[in-house]
Amino acid sequence: MIKASLIIIGDEILSGRTEDKNLSYLAKWLGKLGINLCEVRIVLDIEKDIIDAVNSLRKRYDYVFTTGGIGPTHDDITTDSIAKAFGVEARIDDDALEKMKEFLAGKELTAPLLKMLNIPEGGELIYSPATKAPGYKIENVFVMAGIPKIMQGMLEGMYDYLERGEIIHSKSLDIMVGESFFAEDLAEIQDKFPTVLVGSYPFSRDGVYGATIVLRSTQESDLDSCELLVKELITKF
Repeated sequence: MIKASLIIIGDEILSGRTEDKNLSYLAKWLGKLGINLCEVRIVLDIEKDIIDAVNSLRKRYDYVFTTGGIGPTHDDITTDSIAKAFGVEARIDDDALEKMKEFLAGKELTAPLLKMLNIPEGGELIYSPATKAPGYKIENVFVMAGIPKIMQGMLEGMYDYLERGEIIHSKSLDIMVGESFFAEDLAEIQDKFPTVLVGSYPFSRDGVYGATIVLRSTQESDLDSCELLVKELITKF
């Protein structure tokens, strides 16, 4: 299984001022490539915290994705932090500079704009159709914008860099009874199908307790067989 992690960077996320919309999109996008998103961290715009998170996760996972902190303002410190995590300098990329000049068509190239063209040495540019300011990859770390539309566009430029894994298929079924009534039966089903991840997620609808049982596996035949047992379980209630 190919495994990935995500670092969401930004004070505004942890303060609650901004709602993160990238996690769900990225997890689904990676899932279609057979890449399993295994861990997510949210860190403040603090250099040491970003460096520590990057260096920890890039050693544990096949891929690390980051969102946020590559804009033009003083508190956008992701690129400098990533460069320090890899022990390199961040410099204005010549190709990024040329693209920005073409986009501006003679307009002033300000210091904030130049700041967004800084890339750690050894990084490779990744553009989004929504902006001429690039994201980039350095080794197994992919650095993207926090704005969802721009982030999603950058993902489209990453296909050639990512190895595909086995696709994880999933099925979900609702059971309209509290988890305590079927927990033991569900555990027995899990024991019978070690290749299937069986999860139970409780809910309350109009005062009625129930749960959504989610089955996930790379083995479709095992998934189908497991689903049959879960359906039998549901009919008991």
